[in-house]
Parts: sequence; C-alpha cells; structure tokens
Amino acid sequence: MRAGDHHQQLTHILQRAYSGELAAGFAYRGHWKSLKDSIERERIRQIENEEWVHRERVGLMLDSLIAKPSKKLELKMRMIGLSVGAACHVIGWFLPMYFAGRLESGNVHEYESAAFHAGELGLSEFQSELLVMARVEREHELFFMSVVSGHA
Repeated sequence: MRAGDHHQQLTHILQRAYSGELAAGFAYRGHWKSLKDSIERERIRQIENEEWVHRERVGLMLDSLIAKPSKKLELKMRMIGLSVGAACHVIGWFLPMYFAGRLESGNVHEYESAAFHAGELGLSEFQSELLVMARVEREHELFFMSVVSGHA
C-alpha cells in the first residue's frame, strides 16, 4: 500500500471516529442519566467524559492531516447519539448496556486500524495515542460486558 493510501485510510477512519465519539458522548449522557445505580451511573459518566476527550484528540489529528470532519456524518451521528440517549430512559437497562459493549468492541478495532496506518506513515505520536485510545475503548467494552453477564 502506498503512503497516499495509508493517508486516505487514516483520514477516513479518523473522520468516522470523530463523529462516532459525538454519538457516543450524547448516548452515554442519556444512558447514565437514566440509571439509578450510583456506581454504574458514575462509571458511564466517566466513559462519556473519555469519549469527549477522544473526540478532541481525534479532531486535532484531523487538523494535523489537513482534513475536516464530514458535515453529513456529524449531523447523522448527532441525531443517533441524541436519539439513543433519549431512548435509554424508556427501553430499560439491559439493551443500552449490551449494545454499548458491542459498539466499544468496534471502536477498539477502529483505533487499532488507525494506529496501523499512522505507523505506516511514520506518525509515531498518532500511533501511540491511537493505541492508548484503543486500550481505553477495550476497558469500556469490558465494563459493559461484565455488567450484562449473568443478566441475559
């Protein structure tokens, strides 16, 4: 794969991740506000904050690559995140927890793939930071899956 291809792949992944973090932030805000359990509520609130940090960091990477977020994807993901966040107040506890874990799993792979392309481009700072983000997303996944295990 040529450097231009790695740049294009990295940019595309980061654009999706940037907008995905927007959806996640709004969804988790609605999710934690819908919970009564204070321990779960606080952890999901922390996860929401970590998603906003990821969005900020990914945005800076896009700026460095002279790339912009997709306006269309931003609008779509904003609507999804707000809708999911609102739905958490009516659909109960299990489904938001389960699907959050599944989505976080996808985020892990997305950040690992971005780290690979960053590495191929010699962007070692991006690569390191993206791998840290992947690790944090894995922690999110493990939290959500541990909470739903035994509740199926």
